[in-house]
Amino acid sequence: MTYANPDLPVRSRYSTVAIWLHWIIALLLIGNLVGGLTMDHWLDSPDPAQKAIGFVIIGLHKAVGLTVLALSLARLAWRLGNPPPPLPGHMTPIERVLAKVTHWGFYALMLLLPLSGWAMASTGKRVSPISWFGLFNVPPLPIDRAFNGVFHESHEVLGYVAIATIVLHVLAALKHQYFDRDSLLARMWPSGGRG
Repeated sequence: MTYANPDLPVRSRYSTVAIWLHWIIALLLIGNLVGGLTMDHWLDSPDPAQKAIGFVIIGLHKAVGLTVLALSLARLAWRLGNPPPPLPGHMTPIERVLAKVTHWGFYALMLLLPLSGWAMASTGKRVSPISWFGLFNVPPLPIDRAFNGVFHESHEVLGYVAIATIVLHVLAALKHQYFDRDSLLARMWPSGGRG
């Protein structure tokens, strides 16, 4: 991928803003996936204390999900205005297509996963505003409750797709780092690949 303006130098790394958005969203998304996979364990417990922990996890899950949505919109806007560095020249056409599909697939997941969760929360049995870490409330989406099952199922499926995509992404980064030795990982590492 090249820049529209040939007079601009080709960067070998992502911008600082893109790097920090990447890692913050990654940590929040992974944490939320873990919370989503474990919350039923707490909520289904006969122990009231464990059930209370489950409700705390749900509240955090929703607040973090809205944060991921907002940061993902910011990251997408930044990405559209700031092209990434070019892929290494040794990558095959298939690898380039897979890299682009995975990259844009992540953007779709980072938007659709929290949106489907927000829609699910907006169509449940007890609909109420979502508390964003106790600082303010986010109103429910104006969606008919008849669609709750669709949003619940899609949120769950998207969660598993996100897990598979993250695993694929990590394996690809490790391949580039240890087999191709092309320093591709250093483009997105906050320290510039040192250490």
